[in-house]
Amino acid sequence: MEKRPLFHANLNVSVICLGTMTWGEQNTEADAHAQLNFAMQHGINFVDTAEMYPVPPRAETGTRTETILGSWLAIPGNREKIILASKVAGPGRYDWLREDTRLTKKNILAACDASLKRLRTDYIDLYQIHWPDRNVHAFGSWQFNPGLEREYTTFAEQIEAMHELIKTGKIRGYGLSNETSWGVTQFCRVAETLGAPKPASIQNAYSLVNRSFEGDLAEVTYREQVPLLAYSPLGMGLLTGKYAKGAMPRGSRFEKFKEFGGRYRRPLAMLASEEYCALAKKVGMSPLELSLAFVVNKWFVGSAIIGVTSVQQLQQIYNAYFTKLPEEVATQIESISARYLHPAA
Repeated sequence: MEKRPLFHANLNVSVICLGTMTWGEQNTEADAHAQLNFAMQHGINFVDTAEMYPVPPRAETGTRTETILGSWLAIPGNREKIILASKVAGPGRYDWLREDTRLTKKNILAACDASLKRLRTDYIDLYQIHWPDRNVHAFGSWQFNPGLEREYTTFAEQIEAMHELIKTGKIRGYGLSNETSWGVTQFCRVAETLGAPKPASIQNAYSLVNRSFEGDLAEVTYREQVPLLAYSPLGMGLLTGKYAKGAMPRGSRFEKFKEFGGRYRRPLAMLASEEYCALAKKVGMSPLELSLAFVVNKWFVGSAIIGVTSVQQLQQIYNAYFTKLPEEVATQIESISARYLHPAA
């Protein structure tokens, strides 16, 4: 499988990244280990987790995913097989992680140490800020509201924490997530001022039903060499066609977690998905092949993060990775996208 660079961390990651947010909720430890073994056997060297996983996040299960991954990493020889990414949670959502969830230097260092202990490893390759410390529009909200402004940890303090972790060997590089173009630019400028490494990546949502990244953020990606790690490239399963015509498969995320992933349940997102599924059928592809090929062949994508609940699904993802989009199919995608502009942004 092709590897792509995360320039500012000196890492080369597989185009498909194994997401882990189902482990400990929809998947058992044995399921997770089976997925990891399949990934390693098929050239997928990149694994992404977070301290707050699994999802939906709750106190009863929080941090369980890292613990499950850690039991696999503890098997002799396994740690060297993967590029490991994890995330420190931002403020204001999950106070069961820490009494204070602001992204202060003290909290970032403590969160990293706790993740290392659960992961049973001495280092994390890519340590990411899960969402910004400051007021931003994110997770399906697209309008910035200055009325929600609050005090936030400076970019310098957050970068100093990451730089200290790099210098002590606890991480190899750091990344951002659910970030804006202004935020990425500020991180890069302040890092230069401090003589610290720039962020190596940005992990934001990107798919056929959410192409908002292609504007200002794509320019920042190009000019600062901060590739996108695209999460939800299949729109939380919407773009596989399994929810077509109102279907609600038993055990699916939409059925199991009715309050989760609201942006992908919007009427326009549903309509757009059905059109993309119809296009896939017309050109002899599966909806999965069309949707994944659209994401992984974009110039600004470093890796596409895929969450699955079975090895069978992971096999389907691996097979779909090899799909290429003919020019005429790409043109038809643009026609549909023009009618449904970012319906799940």
